[in-house]
Amino acid sequence: MKNLKNSGIEWLGEIPEHWEIKRLRYVGYIFGGLTGKTAKDFNREYQKGFKPYITFTNVCNNIIIDSNKMEYVSIGDLETQNKVLKNDILFLQTSETFDDIGKTAIYLDDKEVYLNTFCKGFRVEKSAYPLFLNYIFISLTYKRYFLSNCSGFTRINLRQEHLLDIPLILPPLKEQEQIANFLDEKCEKIQNFIEKKEKLLSLLQEQKQALINETITKGLDKNVKLKNSGIEWLGEIPEHWEMVRLANFGIFLKGNGISRQDLIEDGEPAIHYGDIYTKYEISTTALKSRISTETAQNITSIHNGDILFAGSGETKEDIGKNIVYLGKEKAFAGGDVIIFRQKKNNALFLSYALNTKYVKSLKGIDSKGEIIVHIYASNLKDIKIPIPPLKEQEQIANFLDEKCEKIDSLITKIKKQIELIKEYKTTLINEAVCGRMDLK
Repeated sequence: MKNLKNSGIEWLGEIPEHWEIKRLRYVGYIFGGLTGKTAKDFNREYQKGFKPYITFTNVCNNIIIDSNKMEYVSIGDLETQNKVLKNDILFLQTSETFDDIGKTAIYLDDKEVYLNTFCKGFRVEKSAYPLFLNYIFISLTYKRYFLSNCSGFTRINLRQEHLLDIPLILPPLKEQEQIANFLDEKCEKIQNFIEKKEKLLSLLQEQKQALINETITKGLDKNVKLKNSGIEWLGEIPEHWEMVRLANFGIFLKGNGISRQDLIEDGEPAIHYGDIYTKYEISTTALKSRISTETAQNITSIHNGDILFAGSGETKEDIGKNIVYLGKEKAFAGGDVIIFRQKKNNALFLSYALNTKYVKSLKGIDSKGEIIVHIYASNLKDIKIPIPPLKEQEQIANFLDEKCEKIDSLITKIKKQIELIKEYKTTLINEAVCGRMDLK
């Protein structure tokens, strides 16, 4: 066990007695990203006269810069811009969220590359091993330091003097390298584990989607006679089923007037369009968001059996995502929630039918927009879905609920495993760079 001493810095606590503390400004220097550029100077694809640059998201999403995810910027022959060199550490000095501020990634390639405007680079000159330094910055202890020294509301900023004044806990260079190599090996194993689990997640989600597609279009009777649905993408359906437009057996209503600022801890149950693709799957009996009674007075109410579509989203995959509300409480729907109300068919069956791959593709085709994607009731009303007799609808819905619940249970378990291993990785890095563990 290492002998420890008081670091003299409250948030650092004790450190190994042979380690020293130096401010960041004494081990290297900070340099800026691109300057004097406009939107026309950037492109996602290479073109003549353009050079690769490291994007904000490449720094945000990685510990080591991913050289396969470069974008391109126009750089003139006589233009002076800072280049990123091998072993440079790149900081997010400004961000929209507190979670991202201070994130770092290290560049380990030799190719000529530049840095986006919203990041800062740090170049080590002495006393520090760059890979070890990068692990220090992504540790939980230093994350807390960044959070305590940033400011802003709509845009969170970390001032350069706060970066330069960071007190670094530095073992001898050889020990820094040993710790970095130890963490490289451990983190690689953890990442391999995560990738395998994420692949399994994808397979389970594909299995679930395939199950829904097959059951909703072919039914439960494997011996039933089939007929052409009349829709190429859909293929054959049981011959006693019908293809019916949504507008033929229900009406569309529009939610209104709930913003994120209206959401409170306790109050009337409500749903925001973003909730549909982030908080629920096929159905729900209880809504997680709440609004005040006063706000609810002017909001569209929803009833048991209403199918709720997300009218807006960030991607074509999000757009038109729907759930069915099966709760008994009166509830309310915000703007960009499209409500489909009907009484003729089983609502749970309809929700499954509207979440098939076939219908999702239709909703994606009809969506509009680039940054925010929209879809409207007028796009949804002409969607045709296969409709079996009511009793068969109920049987199919119950069957899918049972099967999907088992798949969802496995998905939840795997997500928890991924979450726990990420927590372990965070703890491992923090303990190693703070000198609180033996590398054996």
